[in-house]
Amino acid sequence: MSMPRDEMELKEEAIRAHYAAAAALLAGLDHAPRLAKAIAIEPVAERSPGIGARPRFRSTTPGLVTRSVARAEGVRLAERVLAVGGDDLPGPMRAAVVQGLRRALAIALAVGEEFATATGLAELKKANLEARLPGAKAGEFGELLSAEALAVLSVFANATAFLLAPQASEVTVEVGAVEEILTDNASLALHGALWELDQDIAAFSSDEARLVAVVLAYAEQLMEKLRLRAESAPRLGAFTGANWRVAADDFPIAGFAPARKAKGTTLSMAFKKPNEVVGNHIAKYQSMRLAKMLMAYDFDRRLNPFAEMGGFIFTFMGDGKPGTGKTTLIQMMAGLLNDYCKVAGYPFRYQNLSIDNVDSYQGKSGQNAKAFITSVMDPAVIGFGTVDDIDQVAGKRGDRQSSTGQQEITAVLMEAFAGANTVVRGNCTFGMFSNYPENVDDALRQRAGARFLVDGPQSREDYIDILALLLGRNHTIPLGEHDLYGAQEIRRAVAESFERHGRPQEAGLVTVWQAVEGRLGRLDTLAKLGAYLKAIQEADPRFTGRAVKNITDAVKVRAMDFELPDLWMEDPELFLFRDYDAKRAMIADLRTPITVEMVVQEINRYADSEFRYADKSDEAAIEGAVRDMRRMEEAKRRYLEGRG
Repeated sequence: MSMPRDEMELKEEAIRAHYAAAAALLAGLDHAPRLAKAIAIEPVAERSPGIGARPRFRSTTPGLVTRSVARAEGVRLAERVLAVGGDDLPGPMRAAVVQGLRRALAIALAVGEEFATATGLAELKKANLEARLPGAKAGEFGELLSAEALAVLSVFANATAFLLAPQASEVTVEVGAVEEILTDNASLALHGALWELDQDIAAFSSDEARLVAVVLAYAEQLMEKLRLRAESAPRLGAFTGANWRVAADDFPIAGFAPARKAKGTTLSMAFKKPNEVVGNHIAKYQSMRLAKMLMAYDFDRRLNPFAEMGGFIFTFMGDGKPGTGKTTLIQMMAGLLNDYCKVAGYPFRYQNLSIDNVDSYQGKSGQNAKAFITSVMDPAVIGFGTVDDIDQVAGKRGDRQSSTGQQEITAVLMEAFAGANTVVRGNCTFGMFSNYPENVDDALRQRAGARFLVDGPQSREDYIDILALLLGRNHTIPLGEHDLYGAQEIRRAVAESFERHGRPQEAGLVTVWQAVEGRLGRLDTLAKLGAYLKAIQEADPRFTGRAVKNITDAVKVRAMDFELPDLWMEDPELFLFRDYDAKRAMIADLRTPITVEMVVQEINRYADSEFRYADKSDEAAIEGAVRDMRRMEEAKRRYLEGRG
């Protein structure tokens, strides 16, 4: 895979030049803890009798004095790792951890060297060594040393998590907050990090699986703390503004953003074929097209032509009554993506955020949601994320029945789906599903760019088809006069479904439509369509500019109203393996012009869904109020009877 255009290669020889220093750090160092409190741990036993302790690495940064009242402790991290489990012969997993840590340290030191060169810190260090650092430069020198420490620590944690990800198992360990983050200089920063990691390994690693889990948990915690610290730290531009890649590991370094190993998920769900989804014509059609859109993603450019040209669905909401086929729709789309990615050799990652991720521990639910978002949005994979029963997972703001964990998840999803830092590359999509969308926070629901009404089988033909499908073949009952699955022919069914939205469906929206049409006539100009949108907003104040954006995005999807040919998915050389510009040109040739009918249909589809949610929400509130009034009446009656 070629190097993306916005990345520089971190040379392998520059990394290997730091192997000796990295190995020395792991072999032994002295550190006096300043921020964290040491716990009582067993010292590492000598591996062979008669051999003394290894030489310990000490900071040699000149002119810097670190005062501490704590006693310096010897840390022999490599020996600590190899001793996990008590086996004298280190297994391959323990060896992999030591090698991963050495490699991560070497990469971090190489990035530190690049940073020092780019910022002039290398010259200031030399001047400081020769005792000729001007007093006017002392402040700048200190700030640059601190910035270098943050950058080096971040790369060390990021590389550790990335390199050891393939060794991870289902075992997880809570190591607690990282405390020993020192930013005086890069050397002291690494000393503090390795000292604290040694403490965690000694406290929590009883076997190899827990060893890997501890190292990964520590790296994740360290990355998050550094990211927050970096938000207010000066002189980091040379690090955050440059992107590197370590070619041998395919490891990207983009500031404080965590990298993830391009590793797909092994799915155990029962996939469904499109012909096994009866009814739900528009939802099925758009899901099938979206699966193919995702496959147009260019891993070198890290962008999808559909995301650049318009028409890509980043977030969508599927709503419908229980039993209408939401789970089947998820199984169909995940199955299509899984099959397409197998043909192309792309890593595919599916994640579901469920009620199990709502945690009573403060902050944990938000962390779970962030991990879900980060995993699916990894630019090195094709991602599909779902939030099933989102009305239970994410809380409605202002609702006293919503837990703190649900509110945390709402905040994370809102920021991820349409926040200031949201970048839509076109490699992933998120689907939110609910039987009760009226219970979803209004602002979160409006962050769903597309709406899929999952209403299940509707026509007589649909019910015959689903009966035949579910009965299977172990019977001799005659079919009768019916074209089996003929009603499921996707093009015809979708065209009919879209035509139905030429006029609104919900009673409240019908009233608005009739008033506007009666006043202006046929809605065939932008001015008339804008007047219709304003009338909808007057009837429902929640219909804001975001709603208009979602409608125009849906119209652009309709302008891309074509399916990438199946042959393009079956033979990757025809499309998937072409370069970005070639893909873009091939897609542009298939694009169709936007029509007024498309715009009207999409306005009605979106507005119908909002009026449907509002009606259900109002009805639920009315029913609740009626129940409360009845309870009060009954309580009053019993109270009066008791007094009598």
